[in-house]
Amino acid sequence: MASSSASCISLIVLVAMASAAAAQQLSPTFYDASCPRALSIIKSAASTAGCDASVLLAGQERDAAPNKDSLRGFEVIDGIKTQIEAVCNRTVSCADILTVAARDSVVELGGPTWTVPLGRKDSIDASPALALTDLPPFTASLQELVAAFDKKGLTVTDMVALSGAHTIGQAQCSTFRGRIYGETNINSSFATALQASCPRSAGTGDMNLAPLDAATPNGFDNAYFTNLLSQRGLLHSDQVLFNNGSTDNTVRSFASSAAAFSSAFTTAMIKMGNIAPKTGTQGQIRLSCSKVNS
Repeated sequence: MASSSASCISLIVLVAMASAAAAQQLSPTFYDASCPRALSIIKSAASTAGCDASVLLAGQERDAAPNKDSLRGFEVIDGIKTQIEAVCNRTVSCADILTVAARDSVVELGGPTWTVPLGRKDSIDASPALALTDLPPFTASLQELVAAFDKKGLTVTDMVALSGAHTIGQAQCSTFRGRIYGETNINSSFATALQASCPRSAGTGDMNLAPLDAATPNGFDNAYFTNLLSQRGLLHSDQVLFNNGSTDNTVRSFASSAAAFSSAFTTAMIKMGNIAPKTGTQGQIRLSCSKVNS
């Protein structure tokens, strides 16, 4: 569940661009009359398992380089969709299921809750190219991270808070090998421990996993930021947030106050969920989250 939740959280930024007016049509009560059981079905699934739904389309964004062999939990979303279709046919979008599931998964892992505006439609296509250009790589510099989030209308504080989603989930050896063998701003004992399961040679153990937050890998909290203070960020793109740069003070703030992190995180998640969603006559309500309607 942890890695699925983190993936959904990070990929909401891939929502396709639409008109600003469309965002005003979303409402937390959108399904109250048309499918009143929808949110309880999603919550139940999140408690046992664990976004523009373009990332769900087989052979598209999920197979792009940043996501391949990394995103998991598609079967959970498919299961939720099947349950909802059984009680509310062609009513609840996969995009809304993803957005609510992200919230409910965070709550299930001990994190904060927030109100999710609903009423999104599903995209009818996906863009592996956007996954390559819009998702910052694990090698990204601080400047690249700031620019990528700014492109979506998200502030530097939003970016740091959303990076805190790495308090859950895991990463493959191939994504942090360069850091544990070639970087100096890393705790030596932390690097040595990781080297035991991530050999120096490329191609050896590439898919071996390590938690993004070794302190509390199965809980949603602010330990990710305390890890950065002691140079225990797993990915290069994690540690750049605390490396004598402009975001150092924000990291310190979130490390010292779980409440400050939770507040900033929920604010940023709501902003991401409202990045130009498809509504009204745009898109469709997919019958299967992994393919467009025939």
